[in-house]
Amino acid sequence: MKLMIRVVNDPMTIAGRLRPVLLRLARELRREIHSLGVTGGQVSLLAAIGNNPGITASELAERERVSAPGMSGQLVRLEAAKLIERNRASDRRRIGLSLTPEGHKVLKSVRKKRTAWLVERLERLKPDERESIEGSIDALEKLLGDE
Repeated sequence: MKLMIRVVNDPMTIAGRLRPVLLRLARELRREIHSLGVTGGQVSLLAAIGNNPGITASELAERERVSAPGMSGQLVRLEAAKLIERNRASDRRRIGLSLTPEGHKVLKSVRKKRTAWLVERLERLKPDERESIEGSIDALEKLLGDE
Protein backbone atom coordinates (compact mmCIF):
# COMPACT_ATOMS: atom_id res chain seq x y z
CA MET A 1 0.00 0.00 0.00
CA LYS A 2 1.35 3.39 -1.03
CA LEU A 3 1.11 6.10 1.63
CA MET A 4 0.34 9.65 0.43
CA ILE A 5 1.72 12.40 2.62
CA ARG A 6 0.35 15.89 2.18
CA VAL A 7 2.91 18.58 2.86
CA VAL A 8 1.40 21.47 4.82
CA ASN A 9 2.30 25.09 4.04
CA ASP A 10 4.27 24.10 0.94
CA PRO A 11 3.78 26.65 -1.90
CA MET A 12 3.78 23.94 -4.60
CA THR A 13 1.14 21.90 -2.76
CA ILE A 14 -1.02 24.96 -2.11
CA ALA A 15 -0.71 26.11 -5.74
CA GLY A 16 -1.70 22.67 -6.98
CA ARG A 17 -4.86 22.70 -4.90
CA LEU A 18 -5.71 26.40 -5.26
CA ARG A 19 -5.35 26.86 -9.03
CA PRO A 20 -8.15 24.50 -10.11
CA VAL A 21 -10.48 25.90 -7.43
CA LEU A 22 -9.87 29.49 -8.54
CA LEU A 23 -10.31 28.56 -12.21
CA ARG A 24 -13.61 26.82 -11.52
CA LEU A 25 -14.82 29.69 -9.33
CA ALA A 26 -13.98 32.21 -12.07
CA ARG A 27 -15.75 30.04 -14.66
CA GLU A 28 -18.89 29.85 -12.51
CA LEU A 29 -18.91 33.62 -12.01
CA ARG A 30 -18.50 34.17 -15.77
CA ARG A 31 -21.52 31.95 -16.42
CA GLU A 32 -23.66 34.22 -14.28
CA ILE A 33 -23.31 37.09 -16.76
CA HIS A 34 -24.10 35.33 -20.05
CA SER A 35 -27.73 36.44 -19.82
CA LEU A 36 -26.55 40.07 -19.83
CA GLY A 37 -24.93 39.71 -23.26
CA VAL A 38 -21.38 40.53 -22.19
CA THR A 39 -18.27 38.42 -21.78
CA GLY A 40 -16.05 38.23 -18.73
CA GLY A 41 -13.35 40.15 -20.61
CA GLN A 42 -15.80 42.90 -21.50
CA VAL A 43 -16.90 43.15 -17.88
CA SER A 44 -13.26 43.51 -16.86
CA LEU A 45 -12.87 46.41 -19.30
CA LEU A 46 -16.11 48.04 -18.17
CA ALA A 47 -14.97 47.83 -14.55
CA ALA A 48 -11.56 49.28 -15.39
CA ILE A 49 -13.14 52.16 -17.31
CA GLY A 50 -15.74 52.70 -14.60
CA ASN A 51 -13.04 52.86 -11.92
CA ASN A 52 -10.81 55.13 -14.07
CA PRO A 53 -13.05 57.50 -16.06
CA GLY A 54 -11.06 59.23 -18.77
CA ILE A 55 -8.52 56.41 -19.12
CA THR A 56 -7.14 56.22 -22.65
CA ALA A 57 -7.22 53.14 -24.85
CA SER A 58 -3.44 52.75 -24.63
CA GLU A 59 -3.47 53.09 -20.83
CA LEU A 60 -6.24 50.50 -20.65
CA ALA A 61 -4.33 48.12 -22.96
CA GLU A 62 -1.24 48.43 -20.77
CA ARG A 63 -3.26 47.94 -17.59
CA GLU A 64 -5.02 44.87 -18.98
CA ARG A 65 -1.81 43.54 -20.55
CA VAL A 66 -3.16 43.25 -24.07
CA SER A 67 -1.91 44.64 -27.38
CA ALA A 68 -3.17 48.00 -28.58
CA PRO A 69 -4.83 46.44 -31.68
CA GLY A 70 -6.53 43.83 -29.50
CA MET A 71 -7.78 46.51 -27.16
CA SER A 72 -9.00 48.59 -30.08
CA GLY A 73 -11.18 45.73 -31.30
CA GLN A 74 -12.67 45.23 -27.84
CA LEU A 75 -13.41 48.94 -27.47
CA VAL A 76 -15.09 49.08 -30.89
CA ARG A 77 -17.43 46.28 -29.77
CA LEU A 78 -18.20 47.99 -26.45
CA GLU A 79 -18.82 51.26 -28.25
CA ALA A 80 -21.10 49.56 -30.80
CA ALA A 81 -23.06 48.06 -27.89
CA LYS A 82 -23.37 51.60 -26.49
CA LEU A 83 -21.65 50.59 -23.24
CA ILE A 84 -18.74 53.05 -23.51
CA GLU A 85 -18.02 56.35 -25.20
CA ARG A 86 -14.88 58.21 -26.19
CA ASN A 87 -14.48 61.77 -24.95
CA ARG A 88 -11.96 64.29 -26.26
CA ALA A 89 -10.18 66.13 -23.45
CA SER A 90 -9.99 69.93 -23.36
CA ASP A 91 -6.50 69.85 -24.90
CA ARG A 92 -8.05 67.99 -27.87
CA ARG A 93 -5.15 65.49 -27.97
CA ARG A 94 -6.26 63.05 -25.30
CA ILE A 95 -9.29 60.83 -25.92
CA GLY A 96 -10.58 59.28 -22.73
CA LEU A 97 -13.06 56.48 -22.22
CA SER A 98 -16.11 56.51 -20.01
CA LEU A 99 -19.14 54.33 -19.39
CA THR A 100 -22.47 55.28 -20.86
CA PRO A 101 -25.58 55.06 -18.67
CA GLU A 102 -26.19 51.63 -20.25
CA GLY A 103 -22.60 50.60 -19.42
CA HIS A 104 -23.16 51.60 -15.78
CA LYS A 105 -26.39 49.62 -15.77
CA VAL A 106 -24.75 46.48 -17.18
CA LEU A 107 -21.83 46.71 -14.75
CA LYS A 108 -24.23 47.13 -11.81
CA SER A 109 -26.26 44.11 -13.00
CA VAL A 110 -23.11 42.00 -13.33
CA ARG A 111 -22.01 42.85 -9.81
CA LYS A 112 -25.48 42.13 -8.47
CA LYS A 113 -25.72 38.73 -10.20
CA ARG A 114 -22.23 37.65 -9.19
CA THR A 115 -22.71 38.78 -5.60
CA ALA A 116 -26.04 36.95 -5.39
CA TRP A 117 -24.39 33.77 -6.70
CA LEU A 118 -21.62 34.00 -4.12
CA VAL A 119 -24.00 34.83 -1.26
CA GLU A 120 -26.17 31.83 -2.09
CA ARG A 121 -23.20 29.49 -1.95
CA LEU A 122 -21.63 31.08 1.12
CA GLU A 123 -24.93 30.65 2.96
CA ARG A 124 -24.64 26.88 2.39
CA LEU A 125 -21.37 26.75 4.31
CA LYS A 126 -20.95 26.33 8.04
CA PRO A 127 -20.04 29.51 9.96
CA ASP A 128 -16.48 28.29 10.57
CA GLU A 129 -16.05 27.58 6.83
CA ARG A 130 -17.20 31.12 5.97
CA GLU A 131 -14.83 32.47 8.61
CA SER A 132 -11.97 30.54 7.03
CA ILE A 133 -12.75 32.00 3.60
CA GLU A 134 -13.08 35.50 5.03
CA GLY A 135 -9.72 35.11 6.75
CA SER A 136 -8.02 34.19 3.48
CA ILE A 137 -9.21 37.20 1.46
CA ASP A 138 -6.33 39.49 2.51
CA ALA A 139 -3.76 36.84 1.66
CA LEU A 140 -5.40 36.19 -1.73
CA GLU A 141 -5.30 39.92 -2.49
CA LYS A 142 -1.55 39.89 -1.78
CA LEU A 143 -1.15 37.24 -4.50
CA LEU A 144 -2.21 39.87 -7.02
CA GLY A 145 0.64 42.17 -6.02
CA ASP A 146 0.34 45.78 -7.11
CA GLU A 147 -2.78 45.29 -9.22
